[in-house]
Amino acid sequence: MILDCDIYSDLLLQDPSADPSQQEAKQREAEIRNTILAQVLDQAARARLSNLALVKPDKAKAVENYLIQMARFGQLAGKVSEQGLIEILEKVSQQTEKKTTVKFNRRKVLDSDEEDDY
Repeated sequence: MILDCDIYSDLLLQDPSADPSQQEAKQREAEIRNTILAQVLDQAARARLSNLALVKPDKAKAVENYLIQMARFGQLAGKVSEQGLIEILEKVSQQTEKKTTVKFNRRKVLDSDEEDDY
């Protein structure tokens, strides 16, 4: 079996620990995800999701997973518009919103004025 050296070296540069069959599986999975998303989203929504993926890849991945899950269970009627995607983004943002808490640890400072030296 003869492989194109450039393609094979590119695959090895991506993840040297993975063998070619694992990379092919990842590539197939990515193609399936893209196919499902293309069927589920209209063009404006896909553009918004791809822009989100550039800025916040974790959030985009969560939204993609949510959309794919909804599509598999038949919860989507037709294509999701950009406005529908914005609503889904708001839901995901509320679920993944991090609560920030600040705790002050006040240390008691020894002050020479408190002690009386009579």
